[in-house]
Amino acid sequence: MAFFRTVGFADTAPAITGEGVYLRAPQLGDFAAWAALREQSRDFLTPWEPIWPSDDLTRGSFRRRLRRYQDDQRNDLAYAFLVFRSGDSALVGGLTLANIRRGVAQAGSLGYWIGAPFAHRGYMSAAVRSLLIYSFGALRLHRVEAACIPTNQPSIGLLEKCGFTREGYARRYLCINGVWHDHLLYARLADDP
Repeated sequence: MAFFRTVGFADTAPAITGEGVYLRAPQLGDFAAWAALREQSRDFLTPWEPIWPSDDLTRGSFRRRLRRYQDDQRNDLAYAFLVFRSGDSALVGGLTLANIRRGVAQAGSLGYWIGAPFAHRGYMSAAVRSLLIYSFGALRLHRVEAACIPTNQPSIGLLEKCGFTREGYARRYLCINGVWHDHLLYARLADDP
């Protein structure tokens, strides 16, 4: 039982609109655009992500990813979204609100990626701000957390621009690109200005 949960068992996350972007759950029909953007952005993303499995960009792997996303959402554990540009519906990136903790915590962890051609244009900032509204409203979370490698200045800038506060430093927190990296810890609370 999910204490304080508001999204029903069979519900799918709605499309979320933001400034110049919209977010929606990934669908099988997104595979070609998703795989192309991820492949095109591989060198750009590799320093900031876990090692990609050898079959990561295959249709079968994408299908398994979608099943995991659906199971996680059904169980109120995580909510995955792709981010699209409003003007032409171009896929620009993705984000996930994962590790949902209910009860006394009412918290989740934010992860995100942006395709290289769309970086530094404000799309991810708009997407994160829109997801925060959904997280604090429909999902009734109290806290959204995020972590980033201390040398990832664009990610630090994004989080601070979206109202996150740096709360700490975690040694060897996540295994990124095959190496355990220290991370800066950030959070945004529902009642933060």
